Amino acid sequence: MPRAAPPALLLPLLGLAAAAAADCPSSTWVQFQDSCYIFLQEAIKVESIEDVRNQCTNHGADMISIHNEEENAFILDTLKKQWKDPADILLGMFFDTDDASFKWFDNSNMTFNKWSDQEDGEELVDTCAFLHTKTGDWKKGNCEVSSVEGTLCKAANNRILISALVIAGTVILTVLGAVVWFLYKRSLDSGFTTVFSTAHQSPYNDDCVLVVAEENEYDIQFN
Repeated sequence: MPRAAPPALLLPLLGLAAAAAADCPSSTWVQFQDSCYIFLQEAIKVESIEDVRNQCTNHGADMISIHNEEENAFILDTLKKQWKDPADILLGMFFDTDDASFKWFDNSNMTFNKWSDQEDGEELVDTCAFLHTKTGDWKKGNCEVSSVEGTLCKAANNRILISALVIAGTVILTVLGAVVWFLYKRSLDSGFTTVFSTAHQSPYNDDCVLVVAEENEYDIQFN
């Protein structure tokens, strides 16, 4: 028995889901393993690292996190070949003073590091991390940057899939709402037509009713 075709309204949703699961959103993104990367080459003035991070979240991603030597090498290679590498790239990392450790903004585990300036006892409050694009080493710097030459963002494929599903779901719900409203208004209009068309109609017009009433009154007076 052949399977029924999916409803027409679900086709865009299924298409987006398949595309997001199989690949990155567009040719401006680069895929490596199970993540997609984009380098926003626009130089921007910023007041804090959160302004830099907003550049990524606006694209459904977050600032870059790096978890092994292969990923670090991939980023360096792609920066040189495709992204016109600046000297340093701000990593999506911050120093958490609560437990005195570095953490990634995307909440992934800190499984790898490539510090070139690791020192014991150094003051790390308001410290962020930068990737030196010539050597691949990481170095510490102040989070209070005033400008960046570009922003490197990363998104897992499942995150892109979720974003695509949310967008497609919103579109479908909007269309369904419009269809339901149209059908509701149409049923109301047809209901009023039915009421007026089926109302009881007298076989006499107003003049005939008046004459009959006068004749009845005349008969009463003489009986």
